[in-house]
Amino acid sequence: MLTLRDGMPPLVETPPALAEMCELLAAGTGPVAIDAERASGYRYSSRAYLIQLRREGSGSFMVDPIGFESLEPLHRTLEGTEWILHAATQDLPCLNEVGLYPTALFDTELAGRLLGYPRVGLATLVETLLGFRLAKEHSAVDWSTRPLPLPWLEYAALDVEVLVELRDLLAAELIETGKDEWARQEFDYLRSFVPAVRTDAWRRTSGVHRVRGRRALAAVRELWETRNEIAEQRDVTPGRILPDAAIVVAATALPTDRDALMATKGFHGRGADRYASRWVAALNRAAQMDEEDLPTRTPRGDGPPLPRAWAEKDPVAARRLVLAREALTAVAEEHHLPVENVLTPDYLRRTLWTPPKAREPEALAAAVADQLAGYGARPWQVELAGPVLVDAILTADAEPEVVVPPAALTDD
Repeated sequence: MLTLRDGMPPLVETPPALAEMCELLAAGTGPVAIDAERASGYRYSSRAYLIQLRREGSGSFMVDPIGFESLEPLHRTLEGTEWILHAATQDLPCLNEVGLYPTALFDTELAGRLLGYPRVGLATLVETLLGFRLAKEHSAVDWSTRPLPLPWLEYAALDVEVLVELRDLLAAELIETGKDEWARQEFDYLRSFVPAVRTDAWRRTSGVHRVRGRRALAAVRELWETRNEIAEQRDVTPGRILPDAAIVVAATALPTDRDALMATKGFHGRGADRYASRWVAALNRAAQMDEEDLPTRTPRGDGPPLPRAWAEKDPVAARRLVLAREALTAVAEEHHLPVENVLTPDYLRRTLWTPPKAREPEALAAAVADQLAGYGARPWQVELAGPVLVDAILTADAEPEVVVPPAALTDD
């Protein structure tokens, strides 16, 4: 079991303590291991409630960001250093929120994926490569709790204890396998990562597929948006106010008053009764909505349709997709990579649904490369996947009579 080699690091909560920590960090050498704890499942926001750091020659530190108006001293100290993060896309947004931006980074989870490790969780990689076991019993606690219990703090400090050593082993393996340049491009791309803003996020309500009719869908949307407003105002995760299951049963039953709503079987939750008047108002808005304003079953988007519909809408495009998926799977196996790391599925679908018009091989290859790069594919991905897509486009065009059964086109 992994333990803290230098004992429990102090919790930095004041400007003088932050200044002292920054001096010690600046005196260290090499990259800085960083982790952040959020209150996922408890709070609406994704803010950082604890930041852990470790650097060789400096030791480990823990910062409580809640009491600080600014972490500018820490930002200045970290400027020009390489950050080591595990699953950077999870922590970068909340670190950016407090003014911390990397000038270089190394993502140990992504490195594990590029190296073909079947499981890339931090605990698994630490045990596989370093032989230590990481305790995970506090991974789902409410980090907005104050004061933070000592066992939680010890658990958090362990998350950066061996990140430097893990990074060094993975970096050496990336060089040995010739994947270090791929990793460099990926890590550089991550520096500007911004979470995608979901359109029609209410459509992800669990169980919405059971709702029948556009008016019931409108009720789901109105209830979801009302719940989201309440959750944001209270900074509470939405499911703690009203579970998705309650939204679905209310939208299906469409009760018109408080008594009928509260009598609806399955309508429950901490905020079911407290906000009953707001739920009823949401349901009434849906009931009174003009027909043209009701949501459709399939969302309108700027991208291609779901793959299962391609065979009917564009049989040649369906053939392109089947050919490209088969070839990309072979490329992924050859290089010991997850196929989604060879090329983002959305980039694949967009390129094959609306490919370049050129059909002369060299011109098509250049156009495909430009199209992929425009979506965000990195050069190493374009180099691996580009020829696959070109071949799929040319082959499908040459065999338009080949019919692809819809069952061969599963959605990603």
